[in-house]
Amino acid sequence: MTIAHSVADILKDHVTLELECIDRMYLNLYVPRLTYETGVVGFFREHRGNQFASSALMAPMTQAFVSAIENHSEIFGVPLITFSKGERKDDIAKERFARFEGEEGVVFIGKAQEKTPLLRTIKRRNPTTGRSYAWLTRSSGMVNHYYFYILDQDFGPLFIKLCSYFPYTGKVCLNGHEWAKRQLDQRGIGYTALDNGIESCAEPKRLQRICDSLGPRQIEAVVRKWLRRIPSPFRRADREAGYGYQVSILQAEFSLTQVLDRPVTGRLFFEQVIRENLDLGRPQRVQLIFERRVSKRTPGRFRTRVLTNGVIPTLHVSYKRNDIKQYHKEGRGLRTETTINNTRDFGIGKRLHNLAALRRVGFQANRRLLSVEQVSHDCHIGEAAWADLTQPKEVDGQRASALHFDDPRVQALLCALVHLHLMPAGFRNNELRHHWAQLLGKAPSEITPGSMSYQLRRLRLRGLITRLPKTNRYCLTDVGLRTALFFTRTLSRLLRPGLSIVLPQAPPGNHRLRRDFDRLHATIDNLIRDARLAA
Repeated sequence: MTIAHSVADILKDHVTLELECIDRMYLNLYVPRLTYETGVVGFFREHRGNQFASSALMAPMTQAFVSAIENHSEIFGVPLITFSKGERKDDIAKERFARFEGEEGVVFIGKAQEKTPLLRTIKRRNPTTGRSYAWLTRSSGMVNHYYFYILDQDFGPLFIKLCSYFPYTGKVCLNGHEWAKRQLDQRGIGYTALDNGIESCAEPKRLQRICDSLGPRQIEAVVRKWLRRIPSPFRRADREAGYGYQVSILQAEFSLTQVLDRPVTGRLFFEQVIRENLDLGRPQRVQLIFERRVSKRTPGRFRTRVLTNGVIPTLHVSYKRNDIKQYHKEGRGLRTETTINNTRDFGIGKRLHNLAALRRVGFQANRRLLSVEQVSHDCHIGEAAWADLTQPKEVDGQRASALHFDDPRVQALLCALVHLHLMPAGFRNNELRHHWAQLLGKAPSEITPGSMSYQLRRLRLRGLITRLPKTNRYCLTDVGLRTALFFTRTLSRLLRPGLSIVLPQAPPGNHRLRRDFDRLHATIDNLIRDARLAA
C-alpha cells in the first residue's frame, strides 16, 4: 500500500527555502487638509488670500504643474509618453527598465486619462437676495494622470502616480521582494532571483531578517526622497504651511514563498490540494483563516475561485474586500499571499505606521490557510488509506479481499502480526497460523495451509508484509506495523472500554466519559426537539 505525501510532510521535508516578505504595496498620497470641502475653502481663502474658493483658481495650478512636468522631461532627458487605451503599462515599464543604464533615476514618465474624484464649482442662489455664488461640490471626471517610473538604489523599480487636477492626489507602488534583492546585492550575499521573489539564498536566515526589517521608516524615506526630485503641484510655501503629502496604505500584499526541491511533484501536489479545498470560501472556514467572526451581517461574498492562467491554477479565497490566493510560483514553489484592500476590515488604521499590525494579520492568514489545508489533506490521505484497506482491490492481476475493521478474524490476524514483528529473522506460514489460531480460540490444525496462503497473499498485496528474498519468511513493513497497531489498539483501548461506559445498559458510575456523553446526548435531544417545535 502506497500512501501519498501529506501537506505536513511536503512542507517539513521538501522545502529548500521558506520566506515571508511584504510583496507589492500600493500607497495613497493625499493632503489631509484638502480631503474635505471646508479645507479646500481654507486653502484658497485663508492660505492663498483669494476672495472665493472656485475651480477657476485650480486651473492655473494645473497648468503650472503640467508645464513643470514637461520641463522636467526636457531638461533631464526623461521620455514622456502617452499610454494608449488597452496598453499594458507593466509591459512597457519592464521593457524600458531593462534598457535603462543608470544606477537610479526617473526612467520615463507616462500619461494616461483615468477617472478620479474631483471638486467642481456649481452656482447657487441666495434665497433672500437672489444673488448667485460659487459652491464647491464633489464630482468625478476623466483627467490626466502622470506616472513617474523610477529605479531606486534601495527599492529597485517603483512608480509614483500624480493626478494633474486639484487636489492632486497620488499613488505609490513598490515591492518588498525587490527591496530585499537590493539589500542582498549591497551586502554581497549570493542569491537566485525569481520574478517577484527569491528562489535560493546563500544565507537564508539573514535574508529573512532583512525582509522582517522592512517597515514604515524605509518606505516613508523612499517616498519623500522622490517627491523632492519630481515636480510638485504645490509651492514650497504651501508645503511649509502644512499642505504636504501624507502616506496611507491602499493595498498591501503579504506573501509566504516555500520553494520545493522537486518542482513537478510540487505542482501535482498543489493541484491536489486545490481540489480538496474548494470549500475554503465558506464562512465557517474563512473565519478560521482570517480569525474574524463571520455572521449573516458580515458584508462581502464568501467564495472560492480557481483561476487558470494557461495550465497554472490559482486558488482565491475572499473575505470582505480582501483576498488570499495560492499558486505554484514559476514551477518552483508554493506561494501563499494575503492581499488586504481595506485595513478597516481588521480594525486597523490606514496610516503607514500601522504596517506592523497589518503584516501580523497577513502572515498569520497565510499560516492558517496552510494549517487548514494540512488538516483537510491529511484527512483525505487517511480516508484513502482506510478505503485502500477496507475495500477489495486488484494488484498486478491478483485480487486482494478487504480487511474489515469489525471482522474478528482480521483483528486476530493483525494482533498476531504485532507479536511476530519481534522475531528478527521474520516469520513463516506455520508460525503465523499458530498465533492466529490461538487468538481465534481454535487449534492450528483447524486452519488449512490454503487458508493461510490466502491471508499471506492479501497482506502482501496490500503492502502490510513483504517476503524476504530467497526464503519462505515474511516481515512486517512500516505501514503494516502502524496499521496493525492502530486497528488493534483502537479496538482494545477505545471502542471496547468506551462502549462499556456509554451504553444505556452499562452500570451507572461517575466516569467522566459517561458524564460528557450524557451531556452531549441531552444537547442533541434538545436541538431536535426545538427544531420540531419550530417546524
